[in-house]
Amino acid sequence: MKSFLKYTLASLFALVLFAFLGVVLLGGLAGAAFEAEEVTVKEKSVLVVPLGARFQERTEENPFEELNMPVPFAEVGSIGLLDALRAIRQAKDDDNIQAICLKGGLAMAGMATLEELQDAILDFKKSGKKVYAYGDMYSEGAYLVASAADSIFLNPVGLVEFNGLRAEVVFLKKMMEKIGVKPLVFRVGQFKSAVEPFLRDNMSEENRLQLTEYLNSIYEVYLRHIAQNRNKSVGELRAIADSMLVRTAEDARRFGLVTHVAYADEMEASLKKTIGAEDKINYIPLQKYMKAKRSAGKASKNRIAVIVAEGEIVDGKGGDGVISGEEIAKEIKKAREDERVKAIVLRINSPGGSFFASDKMWREVTLTKGVKPIVASMSDLAASGGYYMAMNCDTIVARPTTLTGSIGIFGVLFEANQLLNDKLGITTEQVTTGPYADLGNPTRPMREDEKAIIQAQIERGYEIFTTKAAEGRGMPREELLKVASGRIWSGVQAKARGLVDVLGSYDDAVRIAAQMAGIGDDYRVRFYPRQKPWIEKLLGSGSGVKNAMLEAMKEYRLLLAPIEKVKRWQGVQARLPFELRFLW
Repeated sequence: MKSFLKYTLASLFALVLFAFLGVVLLGGLAGAAFEAEEVTVKEKSVLVVPLGARFQERTEENPFEELNMPVPFAEVGSIGLLDALRAIRQAKDDDNIQAICLKGGLAMAGMATLEELQDAILDFKKSGKKVYAYGDMYSEGAYLVASAADSIFLNPVGLVEFNGLRAEVVFLKKMMEKIGVKPLVFRVGQFKSAVEPFLRDNMSEENRLQLTEYLNSIYEVYLRHIAQNRNKSVGELRAIADSMLVRTAEDARRFGLVTHVAYADEMEASLKKTIGAEDKINYIPLQKYMKAKRSAGKASKNRIAVIVAEGEIVDGKGGDGVISGEEIAKEIKKAREDERVKAIVLRINSPGGSFFASDKMWREVTLTKGVKPIVASMSDLAASGGYYMAMNCDTIVARPTTLTGSIGIFGVLFEANQLLNDKLGITTEQVTTGPYADLGNPTRPMREDEKAIIQAQIERGYEIFTTKAAEGRGMPREELLKVASGRIWSGVQAKARGLVDVLGSYDDAVRIAAQMAGIGDDYRVRFYPRQKPWIEKLLGSGSGVKNAMLEAMKEYRLLLAPIEKVKRWQGVQARLPFELRFLW
């Protein structure tokens, strides 16, 4: 009877869900039909760049974005950084775009992403067109980009967050003890602190050191950018932040962080005069402008393949938000064998992950090297497995604030016999064909000889990682070991230690690849892997529903994130030593 009720209720739920999907899809398709017409840009338009949007490397197709429909699984507010940079370059030469308006807010992007946007704004200003910024508030991340504007407006009751950066680690040791789960950790490198949340209730001195030095490094870059944009000294800005002198809108104006304390209508009145608009301002959102027809440019048979690898590195086919080592390896191989592709840019934004998947991608990079140029372009993160992908490229380009390095590996298993036996009253018994047949079985304590076997595997993996890294960077392994041990570095620190070659942008990486290929500026950029159509992603795995549920719980995910990650920590891991989230 229980089974009957269970399957009946499940069937009814499925019917309701499919009925709902049918309504949504019909509405979405109808809306998409209306939106299919080409986006046109009116004269004297102003491009609006939302600094509070969620930026990722590539734009995800979403036909429901501009529809007022109750679609909980259709992600909104996500903008592809590479598409945004291209759109801002287009706006620079678009006669119909007279200015850019930066919309303030809480930045949901990494420092390197914000640097890319700031550089694009500074380049746009070379056209002689003006950049305005307006916000009810500016978080520190949003203010980095806004500081490049000609005029910065702040709501009279608004604020600018300008009090320094912080890093926070969540520890689970006491919780694990209470539920009766014992973590078994195998690692190499005193800085490989990914497993510290399970072993400690505070930071190790090594982790505190690397986090402190990393934060100070990127904060110095952050202050230098703002100092240059606002014509101030780094020392002056540091003093303002350390004493938190900016507590009101008037404080922000008095200390020169904003140019105007005014309401939105007052900002618009000023903007109208600047662009010569007689009536309403023609605002065009960045997301919409990215769909506008672009200038054809000159045709070229030469291609530069930009292979975008974003997310955690996993074995197998993976899915949304992760890097499939198998898929990226295939893309590198296809680009290498495609005669139209003259050079490859491997765009990386990853905290690492599976050691084996990372090694698969490294192998294809190695096979490509010498056949055609392959350049690594590091975004916010290219750490551990993310660095593994890049380390044998011809040239590695990183932003000054990129988090990279973390050359080290670890493995983690859990003993749950106390949880099962004492807490839940569950007992188990095994029959095996040999003493190691149930190696890693969580229902019993692990023997010392078993621990030695796993630790030896981890050490072997570390030897492989560091040997290949040293070969890729052209340095003795003994020198490489001095900057390994799982330690993280900013782009500035990594360049000083020979882990990266150039501090620059994504555009710099593309130009370097073109120069190495000897094709000058005679090329077209093509992005890979192919992005799945929205309908395929929607119906393929149900991940859209899952993402919506996780988004609804985003305030609690910071605490749950370490537990979520463990589910993917199968096998040897080359992973960033902590969960990094940018809270600007």
